[in-house]
Amino acid sequence: MTPPPPASDRRHRLASCAALVALALATSEAPLSAQDITPLGDPLDRALATGALLPEEVLRASALTFPSILEAFEREAAARSDQVAADGAFDLMLKGEYYDRLSGYYSGGFGKVEARQPLRPYGAEVFGSYRVSDGTFPIYENYDYTNRLGEVKVGALFSLLRNRDIDQRRFAIEDTRLAASQARLDVMLVQLNVQHEALRAYWRWVAAGEEIRVYEELLEIAEARQVGLSREVREGARPQIALTENEQNLLRRRTLLEQARRDFALASNALGFYLRGSDGRMFVPSREQLPETAKLAATAPAEALAAEPLAEAIRNRPELATFRLAIERATNKVALRRNDLQPRLDASVELSRDFGALGPGGPGFDSTDAVVGLTFTVPLQRREARGRLQRAEAELREAELRQRRIADQITTEVGNILANLSAAGRLAALAEAEVRQARAMVEAERTRFRLGAGEFFLVNAREETAANARVGAIRAALAGRLAEASYHAATMNLTALGLE
Repeated sequence: MTPPPPASDRRHRLASCAALVALALATSEAPLSAQDITPLGDPLDRALATGALLPEEVLRASALTFPSILEAFEREAAARSDQVAADGAFDLMLKGEYYDRLSGYYSGGFGKVEARQPLRPYGAEVFGSYRVSDGTFPIYENYDYTNRLGEVKVGALFSLLRNRDIDQRRFAIEDTRLAASQARLDVMLVQLNVQHEALRAYWRWVAAGEEIRVYEELLEIAEARQVGLSREVREGARPQIALTENEQNLLRRRTLLEQARRDFALASNALGFYLRGSDGRMFVPSREQLPETAKLAATAPAEALAAEPLAEAIRNRPELATFRLAIERATNKVALRRNDLQPRLDASVELSRDFGALGPGGPGFDSTDAVVGLTFTVPLQRREARGRLQRAEAELREAELRQRRIADQITTEVGNILANLSAAGRLAALAEAEVRQARAMVEAERTRFRLGAGEFFLVNAREETAANARVGAIRAALAGRLAEASYHAATMNLTALGLE
């Protein structure tokens, strides 16, 4: 067994994972891409097509090219675009207006340009405008007069009750920011899941290749024995039934080998789903690319893993961080709906001044005017607002309950992973001991058979028992590798999953 990593290294990795989650929660975080992963060694296509296929190459290929990961990055880009669009609610607005009479008794016309800038505090809006008029206006358009050089006006609008602390525009900005952070966490979650499954598919492929070797050796023994038995039968040293019995063993062992080849083909196709070239096309590995048998060795025991860093890793899982953001979004929605229940009280302040010589409007327009105003509106029943508030509160409670359930589920799953990892090491050791005992029994039975004290069917039975023990050892080692891959995914070990 390989020794477990030191506790300090594990804490460092977990701290790195927590930092990644924290960065995902920050709105200033720029979206990452699969191409940000540092290339390992040779170009991707060459590494996949030559030499033994290593887990690092599989993980790099899936991280760079697997469609689910690329889809998650596109969803994040879309969420970031929504955030930009929401920020547009506070864009500076410029408005121009021109009005003139082409005929009639009055000749008045004017031109106006106005700029408005929404502000976040108090739902405020500031504005400034310039207007200049010429000619005469009827009494009901008297407001349009200005002095010769025009009128400059500045002002502001404020919300004192409803929309003071939150409104639809500010809610949308905060909601899209949180949605973008959720999308970044979704990228991380998809990466963890894909790399986890890719690693498991790789070790299943390796184990399937090892099982083929076992059954090939078992068949080779029977085929070599068939040659010797045929000679002995011709010479009269063995009865014909011995040759028939061995032919039966040959058929059974060929069947076992064909089943192993079928399982290997299925495992190869499953691995090829994650193993893709730079163009994204699936690449099914061949048997010649199997690594050395030592690759399927047992892993570190679960008892060596510290409980405190593990608990920290669980708290920083992307699923739980996503739920924290979902609860924050639901809380903001409740605040927005409570805002809708309030009456609306808006205040306005304006300051205007005309410049230049007096216009046709007379001296009444040659002054500095300061104006304030208040507007009050309230719906009497507010049933729509109350219904929306009740729905938002129910959605908030639902998110909190789901967060609790998912947290408990993750804790249970990690506990099961540790149990599997702990048992895998012990079962692998027992399986190896069983292989040694089975081999010893095979040698002993062959010796007895050569000396004439044993029986042929016992030799075959011992050989097949030894082969089954070797297959059991392979599957025990595979269980350890699968549990190790699950542990890396559960604790967000990005290095082991090829994401760093």
